[in-house]
Amino acid sequence: MPVLRPARSSDLAALLAIYAPEVERGTASWEWEPPDLEEFGRRFAAQQAQGQPWACWAAKRRPRIGYAWCVEDSVYVADWARARGIGRRLLEALIAAAAERGARQMVAVIGDSANAASIALHRACGFTHVGTLRAIGFKAGRWLDSVLMQRPLGEGSASPPGPPRG
Repeated sequence: MPVLRPARSSDLAALLAIYAPEVERGTASWEWEPPDLEEFGRRFAAQQAQGQPWACWAAKRRPRIGYAWCVEDSVYVADWARARGIGRRLLEALIAAAAERGARQMVAVIGDSANAASIALHRACGFTHVGTLRAIGFKAGRWLDSVLMQRPLGEGSASPPGPPRG
């Protein structure tokens, strides 16, 4: 089983090699063209500046201060790693890291309601379905739904949060 650790800048080419095929052939990402390594590096640097993990990533959901305690997850795994529990280990580690940093809610925005594997993974990690936005994206010649799932972190909404980070 692979060892999980936060990504380093020296990992970016390997991470882009996992992400780019999903952009080119999949519907999890709605980018039409994969970013180049320079752009991917900028995204990595932005996450690092916010103190967010990047083995997979949890980005602030929205930039306004009131959203400071909500993050959106992104988990991509290489083809060889699918259906081996690696995606679950990554998502569980991401949930723990986001909670440790003070996030109270995690949102999954799953591209394509036909992405049964991602929906099942999120459900297995405690996410609940909170809505489906029908036909809001267009990629690969077809309209795509966006499935929204949500999971409380730590105390969730049971108490006020601490001061915002990042």
